[in-house]
Amino acid sequence: EDPYVMVRSAQLEGYCIDLLKALAAMLHFSYKVKVVGDGQYGAISSKGNWTGMIGEIMRQEADIAVAPLTVTSAREEVVSFTTPFLQTGIGILLRKDTISQEMPLFHFLAPFSKETWTGLLFAYVLTCLCLFLVARLSPCEWNEPKNEENHFTFLNSLWFGAGALALQGVVTPRPKALSVRVIAAIWWLFTIALLAAYIANFTALLSSGSEQLPIQTFEDLVKQRELEFGTLDGSSTFYFFKNSKNPIHQLIYEYMDKRRDYVLVKTYQEAVQRVMESNYAFIGESVSQDLAAARHCNLIRAPEVIGARGFGIATTKASLWTKKLSIAVLKLRESGDLDYLRNKWWESSCLHKSRDRWSPLQPQALGGLFLTLAIGLALGVIAAVVELSNKSRHTAGHIKKSCCSVFTEEICTRLRIKENTRQSQETSGKANA
Repeated sequence: EDPYVMVRSAQLEGYCIDLLKALAAMLHFSYKVKVVGDGQYGAISSKGNWTGMIGEIMRQEADIAVAPLTVTSAREEVVSFTTPFLQTGIGILLRKDTISQEMPLFHFLAPFSKETWTGLLFAYVLTCLCLFLVARLSPCEWNEPKNEENHFTFLNSLWFGAGALALQGVVTPRPKALSVRVIAAIWWLFTIALLAAYIANFTALLSSGSEQLPIQTFEDLVKQRELEFGTLDGSSTFYFFKNSKNPIHQLIYEYMDKRRDYVLVKTYQEAVQRVMESNYAFIGESVSQDLAAARHCNLIRAPEVIGARGFGIATTKASLWTKKLSIAVLKLRESGDLDYLRNKWWESSCLHKSRDRWSPLQPQALGGLFLTLAIGLALGVIAAVVELSNKSRHTAGHIKKSCCSVFTEEICTRLRIKENTRQSQETSGKANA
């Protein structure tokens, strides 16, 4: 089984062959490699006998079995296992184009998380409110608040902010005061950076396809009706679902058992080929599925992995080699040799080209952008207060009043301009009458 043992130029090579060489060099033993006769890992036949590698170990036709042999309680009763040299679990192997689904109606909202959209809405309203407030406070926007009309009404401020957010400038109102221009400029900077992040993440979303994976778990696999699914006949994976008390696992076993002549496969290679050529999902060892997804870029493994287990070396019951091999495996793991072998035989160009799993942008990723906007709004408000203070100081010198009283009157007048205008209109109307 690729990449554990493969025939290349009449020679055997692969992960297990390299592991066997490393163990032989460490423990100083010689060996002869033999491929198992029936091509099976080992299961109990209908006659009650063990097949495959387990059967050959029991009959002492072989001293050890080096393969992706899963350590199970049933096998442990008849043979001995070393410390696992590779950890794995049970996963679902799928073909990408058989599990794609239509984009949701509001898929365009996916590039940002809900928290980010909420923060953007809050920033928009707050900025428009600051525009409205600063335009009223700044004397540069209007010199005579009792007689002039301020163009930066709240509705106009909302329209101004929306135009900038869509990169569409508005003709009116145009900011005149420095304080209003500071807020407008910082909002433009904010929107440009935000739109760049949105477009980049939306492009990554469309190309990654991570949101187009409806089968995330084994429960999803049971609920759907488009894909058939199965596993290796007589494998530990099959018996895992048979013995499991989980209702979902029981449904999977019942499905495979009723259709065993059709959905169960004989070899791993047959399983991969069937996944690639038909609407079929293969349930098997996740570490082997990772390799298949790396070698065949149109395949993908579903995120959920269950039934954590390990691959061990099988020996005869009470063999003296069991402990020696276990200690050697531990030493290889501690020295990093097992990691080196994993990287060597699982390396693939498909892995290097694959994208990182896509996820919506969180507020933390745009925290600096929101902070910059907040600082810009604060500077704009401060600038408007300074402008109004300077005007109040000059006015106070002419009318011989205190600066604070003039400043307070100016603020009240500018923030209540509609009320003052209405009162003056009513007064003039009575006078005419």
